Amino acid sequence: MLINLIPEFLSVLQAADKQAAFEQYLSAHRAVLSAYWHNYVLDLESPQAKAVISHALAADRSDLHELLDTTDVEGIVEDAIAQAEDLLQVDRPTDVYLMVGMGAANAGELVVGGRGVAFICIEHFTGRANPETYGMGLPPELMPLWVGHEMAHCVRYTSPTSQSDLRRLVAENGGYYDYWVTGSRATLRELLVNEGLAVHAAQAVAPGLDPAHYFGYPRRQYRRLRELEAFLRRVVEPELEGSGIGLRLRYLSGGMSPSARLVGGRVLPERSGYYLGHRMTEALVQQRGIATALRTAAGEFQMAEDLDRGIQTA
Repeated sequence: MLINLIPEFLSVLQAADKQAAFEQYLSAHRAVLSAYWHNYVLDLESPQAKAVISHALAADRSDLHELLDTTDVEGIVEDAIAQAEDLLQVDRPTDVYLMVGMGAANAGELVVGGRGVAFICIEHFTGRANPETYGMGLPPELMPLWVGHEMAHCVRYTSPTSQSDLRRLVAENGGYYDYWVTGSRATLRELLVNEGLAVHAAQAVAPGLDPAHYFGYPRRQYRRLRELEAFLRRVVEPELEGSGIGLRLRYLSGGMSPSARLVGGRVLPERSGYYLGHRMTEALVQQRGIATALRTAAGEFQMAEDLDRGIQTA
């Protein structure tokens, strides 16, 4: 189900007391918005939160207004949801929030009270970079890609037929997805498979785009990762069964220092794990289809790769 919070946020910006209006908006949607803040921004109770909110309420939104005046944003997202529900065989209630974020992730996934949530932060899809909102300037035509990506995560975390270890961790956490808990407790293999499958899902839901877009990479970085694939596969192998937030940050997070990404004598490109995960899951996706692959235990992907290599060398 699509839930569009953009009109409510724009009403906050028109209020005489923006801070009070924002608090009312936050209170009305606190379950989802507090989870968004905790996982992708910072804890709402932290001292820095007020400064982040004040900055967001004062930012220039002319690019957002122009987008909404010229583009059927809801229509684009609704079509992508329908496509994803069909291709991914979504079998649990899942909400897609269209919202104005705090300039953090352009999109993301949550589980709140056992219900999957995907969100798209519209400030990043205005087609024009905005330093005041930290908007990335992505074209709105990329939104379906990210709808598919995030809904795939929701399937893996909540489907009753999912064998993912992440589904178990979400259930043990009371039906709530927590980036830091899962990052600390899931193996690196599970985390890479999770992101790789989401990239495959995005390709299925929104086909025909430049390959780099599906990873969120500049074209040059995508080419570099392809060149480094043999090295990346070799250095990640000893770490695949390990767990710890440092591993998640090294392979899957942007903004990490070069020293934090130093492995095997080389600095890994940022978020290299998305490419690795995509390659690790490719064989099984081709053999069983994306809907089944999303629900498959992480350990089975290596077996599918081994089988694929055997067929190729026979």
